Amino acid sequence: MEVADLTRVHRTAAGPLTVLADVTFSIAAGETCAITGPSGSGKTTLLGLCAGLDLPTSGTVRLAGRDLTKLNEDARAKLRNDLIGFVFQNFQLLPTLTALENVLIPLELRSGRVDRGLARGLLAKVGLADRLDHFPVQLSGGEQQRVALARAFIHRPGILFADEPTGNLDADSRMVVEDMLFNLNREAGTTLIIVTHDPALASRTGRRIPLSGGRMAEA
Repeated sequence: MEVADLTRVHRTAAGPLTVLADVTFSIAAGETCAITGPSGSGKTTLLGLCAGLDLPTSGTVRLAGRDLTKLNEDARAKLRNDLIGFVFQNFQLLPTLTALENVLIPLELRSGRVDRGLARGLLAKVGLADRLDHFPVQLSGGEQQRVALARAFIHRPGILFADEPTGNLDADSRMVVEDMLFNLNREAGTTLIIVTHDPALASRTGRRIPLSGGRMAEA
């Protein structure tokens, strides 16, 4: 992934608000990286731009050699389905689907064909082999995030974006989920980009991209 001169400006009643300014970096395939910084530093905005969920005011983001700023919304959505996995702080599981059905969603979106054996195997890897038919409301927060991890890896994404993946978990669940995230990532060889304000989690990645006031700061 290559990011060049990325800037995002919001128009407000009080005038333009610069959320990100001139951010430039590259991340090699298979690398693990943490985007760090205090609340309001632009971390989540940067992640959204890198994943093509939003477009910058100026600058470029290239994934798999393609400039996201040159693609329309449908093309960006297809690229995300093909290439990207997500893990969110608030799990983002569908409440009316079981754990197994939630894990299968990326495959259904990608090709319409599902691999229940693969989904069961991933849920077993995150310690939920006996929770396949449980709905999110029947699972603890840590268990829900483990379902989200299995879902994120099922279509073998080239890049995984994790936005504060342990931010809603207690200390014990946090360590379990972190270990599972890095173990699954190591097995898959996926490029991993984590947004976090947790220095302990950031220290487990290969490098950091620190932000301060929407700009890159000294590491």
